[in-house]
Amino acid sequence: MFSRRSFWKIVGAGAVGAPLAGRAATGSAEATGTLSDPAEQGMSAARPHPSFAALRQIRAGVLNVGYAEAGPAHGPAVVLLHGWPYDIHSYADVAPLLAAKGYRVIVPYLRGYGTTRFLSPRTLRDGQQSVFAVDLVALMDALGIERAILAGFDWGSRTADIVAALWPERCKALVSVTGYLITNRKANKRPQPPKVEWAWWYQYYFATERGVLGLENPDYRRQLGRLVWRFNSPTWHFDDATFARTAAAFRNPDYVRIVIGNYRWRLGLAAGDPRYDGLERRLAKGPVIGVPTVTLDGGRDPFTPAGGGAAYRDKFSGPYAHRTLKGIGHNVPQEAPEAFADAVVEADRPRRR
Repeated sequence: MFSRRSFWKIVGAGAVGAPLAGRAATGSAEATGTLSDPAEQGMSAARPHPSFAALRQIRAGVLNVGYAEAGPAHGPAVVLLHGWPYDIHSYADVAPLLAAKGYRVIVPYLRGYGTTRFLSPRTLRDGQQSVFAVDLVALMDALGIERAILAGFDWGSRTADIVAALWPERCKALVSVTGYLITNRKANKRPQPPKVEWAWWYQYYFATERGVLGLENPDYRRQLGRLVWRFNSPTWHFDDATFARTAAAFRNPDYVRIVIGNYRWRLGLAAGDPRYDGLERRLAKGPVIGVPTVTLDGGRDPFTPAGGGAAYRDKFSGPYAHRTLKGIGHNVPQEAPEAFADAVVEADRPRRR
């Protein structure tokens, strides 16, 4: 476990390879794998605003990827993956914790976010699930990383799950918030209970031209992101500066096309790139993941399935642990950074024996 005292001591000593501008106190997970209510820890109070001091760019596949890096260059690699409507700053507190443990931490902007750009204007701005995994493998190749611990939430969980399922030789271990998120578009056509469908309201908004125009409006885009943050994380009292830091990533010129494409593809309303049809057929079969895995659920996340991880347990065949974080919403790494970092170390443990 990471203690606050040791974290601040290490940061003060300058142990993190790529420095962060500003630091924040973090909550800690209990030994049982649950996290006490944020109000009990004072997590609702205003916090400093840690941010990555410098970003790097690298050509990888069809992209010029923007990413942050922390920790020793030759440490075991960890790639941390964000979702929508979030960005790399979901990991601004997690990265120094892992770097202080000796990990080389890579935090990339996904396609359509932040400083990541397509190399060619002719490349299809595709948002289907498999392309994000292809992007990740290309990034690892470009950085000379043969195998890495992959950890993510939201779109990031799905991307990490896909690489772990299709290219297990590239994934040392996995941390996946909300468990198994590989999409089966045929199964996606079946309705869920109205309360569940209501939580996904923005997907149906994006299925309309009205939703596209709304997302293209810069002011509405910010309002929508803030609204989703509040709904997804009802106990997380973030401030304007925290949201603004991430909302800057939504100004990417391909943001709207990637977001709309992603959600329409999931609902069967948009075609993907035919070059990835073979990968999508494999994913539609729901491949089992065999790498060491820790799954996390936010107890207040509206998308957490009932049953304490039972809904997806049979999708993981290797060493496995599950944690439900009490009082935490959807953005687990930003709301509970110490618990997230602990999960990465725990997932890596079988490989260290």
